[in-house]
Amino acid sequence: MAEEQAKSGGPDLQQGIALAQLADGGMIAGHVGDDQVLLVRRGDEAFAVGAQCSHYHAPLADGLVVGDTLRCPWHHACFDLRTGEALRAPALSPIDCWSVETRDGKIFVGGKKAPATPQPLRATVASTPDKIVIVGGGAAAFAAAEMLRRQQYRGSIVMLSEEDAAPIDRPNLSKDYLAGNAPEDWMPLRAASFYSDSGIDLRLKTGAGEIAVRSREVVLTDGSKIPYDRLLLATGAEPVRLSIPGADQPHVHTLRSLADSRAIVERAKTARRVVVVGASFIGLEVAAALRARGLEVHVVAPEKRPMERILGPEMGDFVRSLHEEHGVVFHLEDTVDAIEGKRARLKSGATLEADLVVCGVGVRPRIDLASKAGFAVDRGIVVDACLETNAPGVFAAGDIARWPDPHSGSLIRVEHWVVAQRQGQTAALNMLGQREKFTAVPFFWSQHYDVQINYVGHAEAWDELAIEGNVAARDCLLRFKSKGRMLAAASIFRDLENLKAEVAMEQDGSR
Repeated sequence: MAEEQAKSGGPDLQQGIALAQLADGGMIAGHVGDDQVLLVRRGDEAFAVGAQCSHYHAPLADGLVVGDTLRCPWHHACFDLRTGEALRAPALSPIDCWSVETRDGKIFVGGKKAPATPQPLRATVASTPDKIVIVGGGAAAFAAAEMLRRQQYRGSIVMLSEEDAAPIDRPNLSKDYLAGNAPEDWMPLRAASFYSDSGIDLRLKTGAGEIAVRSREVVLTDGSKIPYDRLLLATGAEPVRLSIPGADQPHVHTLRSLADSRAIVERAKTARRVVVVGASFIGLEVAAALRARGLEVHVVAPEKRPMERILGPEMGDFVRSLHEEHGVVFHLEDTVDAIEGKRARLKSGATLEADLVVCGVGVRPRIDLASKAGFAVDRGIVVDACLETNAPGVFAAGDIARWPDPHSGSLIRVEHWVVAQRQGQTAALNMLGQREKFTAVPFFWSQHYDVQINYVGHAEAWDELAIEGNVAARDCLLRFKSKGRMLAAASIFRDLENLKAEVAMEQDGSR
């Protein structure tokens, strides 16, 4: 029987599961016909939902039940157990739900339910805008537009993007796509038809030159004007470029857009030696991806240890050794002074052969548009807890937003994909007249070969680093604390503990 269940993906949930088998908050993965289904008990109720996250298909049985929600173990998406709706990015699509019946001490799963339609927000006529303009084509911009339509907003949505491609899964640019493990048709967040079918006027290769606050118009770089009732700025960030001799050569690249990643992939086809400038997350993900393509990779960075400022010395040493195991050569406590043809000259006097140079030395928020319009800026666009700027009706989200974080108690700005998506979703609700505060705990993940590092929270400084498990053995949870209070947690292959740390920080920040 056990062998039959394993072949079929666990027990047949239509045949029933003894109620005593499923503790409160417990989960059992099984199947209904050919569908993989997760049975979840919450108090006296039971729910049956799709067994995989709609984002990257993580097994939700390894996740966490929090109230009436289910959280993904890999990237912390959150689903409503009652409706299957994706409540939090990075998942944007719902999971399926099945009917459940309890009788004679057993739980039986029945047929699949029709997809639930999200209930539209209750908004007064005065608070419902006719025209919404979104400046940007990245994570926050897309998530906002998608949420507006999910909430059955029927007004005009114009999305202005300087990119030449519709919104894409940007994290993959430095991960599987760059490594050659993900085809390009996986990259779009939605098919091209989504925008026309949803009535979203997506204008690619279109830049905004000015915001006319008094007349409530966005002036495009070609001089044309688009009126708005609500405006979302989601212009993102741009890579910091090297200001050294030779940095303008065609084999020197930064990585931010799909076009950037395509160009690196094309150059990698004929390159043999690569110099990555910077040991940032993106720099080291690029190093891993290009090693997967068989290139010789050298990383040059001024730090003593990669990632130490964010992850601490133990994790920094681990990241370095992991990359060295895969053949990456580090040149730490050094910098590139010049790129002379196909050679990179270092401050130390050494030279490195470089058919390809990729710079990953950070990004800067694109706030010129907001600054010229007179909005409050401070190393980002300053917003309130609802992501609204000091100009009524104008919101900011994503890499540019500097918001009051209830968990750290300070004004922060972070450059995380998931944060940008969630802020876009919150901004959408608030553009429709809600006053929902953005309280999500920041989260990001970084992929290095077969090792994923999850990081939740925000700790610019800490006075205690508590390590559970063994970092070198790739089995650990690190807690970053200040005065005894946990500010952030990082983990390797301890996904459930990372989720629990997120919940603990949510509860701590809500007090």
